[in-house]
Amino acid sequence: MKSGEDNRGARGGGPRKLGLCVLCGLPAAGKSTFARALSHQLQQQLGWAVGVVAYDDVLPDVFLKEASAGPLPPQWKSLRQELLKYLEYFLLAVLNGCQMSAPSNRTEAMWEGFITCLKDQNLISPAAPEAQSCYLLTKTAVSGPLFLILDDNFYYQSMRYEVYQLARKHSTGFCQLFLDCPLETCLQRNGRRQRPLPAETIRLMGRKIEEPNPERNAWEHSSLTIQSSACSSEASPELVQLLLTALESPVGHVEDNVEQKEADRIICSTNIRHQADRALRRIVSQTVREAKDEQVPPSNLKLLAEELNKLKAEFLEDLRQGHKKYLYFQQTTDISDVTSFFQYEKDGIVQKYFSKQH
Repeated sequence: MKSGEDNRGARGGGPRKLGLCVLCGLPAAGKSTFARALSHQLQQQLGWAVGVVAYDDVLPDVFLKEASAGPLPPQWKSLRQELLKYLEYFLLAVLNGCQMSAPSNRTEAMWEGFITCLKDQNLISPAAPEAQSCYLLTKTAVSGPLFLILDDNFYYQSMRYEVYQLARKHSTGFCQLFLDCPLETCLQRNGRRQRPLPAETIRLMGRKIEEPNPERNAWEHSSLTIQSSACSSEASPELVQLLLTALESPVGHVEDNVEQKEADRIICSTNIRHQADRALRRIVSQTVREAKDEQVPPSNLKLLAEELNKLKAEFLEDLRQGHKKYLYFQQTTDISDVTSFFQYEKDGIVQKYFSKQH
């Protein structure tokens, strides 16, 4: 490993070095423990500022209780997107060297959780008492390279792509770490937790999880899979190099151009629309059958089918017109990208009807 002086990056007049790291994997894979150890090493050995944002610590307790008791509550997606907005507020403060103000539209409990997270890691401090809801960046946050590690399951690639979009919007570094842990090990660890998830929830996530695929998705090229059993308090040289490269090569306009060309190719392709139509029809039919098996009343089954078919039509229109209502990814070479985003939106609709059964 290089010395701290070699890896700290320019603290002087160069552009601010800022990175977003997505840490993903199944529940109880060891992500939080790994994130804390990595944060400590980056701070102590490389002199970087590091902020670990664990979604479980920031999302409101009532949301987490509902999620652990059964199907994810319908508002889970909107809360995740709201948290990304909070992250953007912090990024803007860092990039512009200004104070951070609270957004006018916010979920108070989640905002307080986010603020507490940053305070506890010495990244912000309260402004003057008369300036309520305003926070100053600490010397730690502005004195050198800064990495934000986002600790969550991120089991759909579309969840991770939202973070990539944020990095691209503000030209920051971006990378992904996938903590690979056997399902049975996760289930055993989960069983020992004070607030365990239902085992079936983890099994379902194990079936759904979409690991980073750099060979297929250009935006995932800065990704590394780490075996949970091989985790140690010392980050591997490969991992350190991944983080350094992300800082030195922020997501920028060159990638935008490559992705836009690929998006244009897809929009002009009639073939992919036909493939998408068939694939989405199968997903809709399978989802309605599963809802019927779960004893969803016929009246709700009809409403569910109507919503899913409307969603399918909107996805196909996205492909035809090149709109970005749902298909906001900029690069894909496989129909599975479309179905992944459809599954993401579909889950939010389904939960409304399944939650009525509980």
